[in-house]
Amino acid sequence: MQTKTFVSLVAAVGLVVAAPALATRASAQEHHAHHPAADMPIHEKFYATWFMPDEPTKSCCNKADCYPTEATFRDGQWFARRREDGKYIPVPWKKVEHNRDNPDGRNHVCMPPPTATSYPPNTVFCFSLGGGT
Repeated sequence: MQTKTFVSLVAAVGLVVAAPALATRASAQEHHAHHPAADMPIHEKFYATWFMPDEPTKSCCNKADCYPTEATFRDGQWFARRREDGKYIPVPWKKVEHNRDNPDGRNHVCMPPPTATSYPPNTVFCFSLGGGT
């Protein structure tokens, strides 16, 4: 019986010690959840040279604001899925890219998270429609 108690205690201590590391790893993976490791270099290059379709002298984003996304078209409007909360955000037509292809045929969006206070709610900086839609 003592061995069983000792094993249970060791397992409990192990969980307490490992929990913060696992939470940190999950948070880092969530941030890059839509960026497979092999695609990071092509995404970073694409985002670094992407400018707003309606304001060609302004960059679409920084690395944190842009990511591959799901998109849907309904009632004459594109909607891009925001990664932080899964909400589909309407994409203004002036923010839809028409002058360059994206690097991997997927939909890409640049938008701040819903917690951002520097921009109006549901702001979209840029949107690139993938070839698979």
